[in-house]
Amino acid sequence: MSAAADVIRVRVPARTWRSEARAIKIVWRRELTRFVNDRMRIVTSLVQPLLFLFVLGSGLQRLSSAGTHGVNLKTFIFPGILCIAVMFTAMFSAASIVWDREFGFLREMMVAPVRRSSIVIGKCLGGATVASFQGVIVLCLAGAVNVPYDPLLILGIFGLQLLLAFTITAFGIMVAARIKQMQSFMGVMQMIVMPMFFLSGALYPVSGLPSWLAVLNRIDPLTYAVDPMRRIVFSHLHVSAAARQALDPGVTWWGWRLPAVLEAGVVLALGLVMLAIAIWEFSTSE
Repeated sequence: MSAAADVIRVRVPARTWRSEARAIKIVWRRELTRFVNDRMRIVTSLVQPLLFLFVLGSGLQRLSSAGTHGVNLKTFIFPGILCIAVMFTAMFSAASIVWDREFGFLREMMVAPVRRSSIVIGKCLGGATVASFQGVIVLCLAGAVNVPYDPLLILGIFGLQLLLAFTITAFGIMVAARIKQMQSFMGVMQMIVMPMFFLSGALYPVSGLPSWLAVLNRIDPLTYAVDPMRRIVFSHLHVSAAARQALDPGVTWWGWRLPAVLEAGVVLALGLVMLAIAIWEFSTSE
């Protein structure tokens, strides 16, 4: 009886920065493992960007040739296609939270002896890494649309892809924190993602827009990733001054053109704010 009455004590290790870093690393590696093992996901995620780039770009080339000043339309929309490839992959990475909630795995993660912020940060970094890899695949097609494989161009675009992937993943996690069904999440994402893409100027120059569209363009976070990517691409192209002025006018605030560094800072700041909101949502949820 005494043996049966003995209480088995469970010792929970103290939380340290090493245990939190290990938790972040484990969640990050889990996202990468799921991505690498799901080859169909890699292929299907490329379908929509390739359709926009080669089918839409080729189909509209003759129609828009007069307004592009001799620049290939596919070259012009290439930065926007890079952004949409990163954006969709980041959103689907965030959707794994809803899957984990439906199958009960998220509850097991939430009761682990680590801070919930570590789980959210690991998810965000994992999704950003996966989305960046997907963007690199599209970036390898630069030569097919007359974009040179310049090392500075590649590094600059890759850095912007990392920032965008981090911000979009943080946004997706923030939204997924309160959604319990995958159907609802996909509906919300379709309602948000496509307007963000079309308002960002990925398919058209941002100068000379109607006032209502210009306002929506300026408040779209994706705008501040598309514009610096396009600026980097055009800085490595030999185009006329008229083409540069028409196709790469830049994003302006009250007539002042934003520097690329400031635009990248806007993307990073939005990502950090949304990550903080996602951490707060997970910390207050049961």
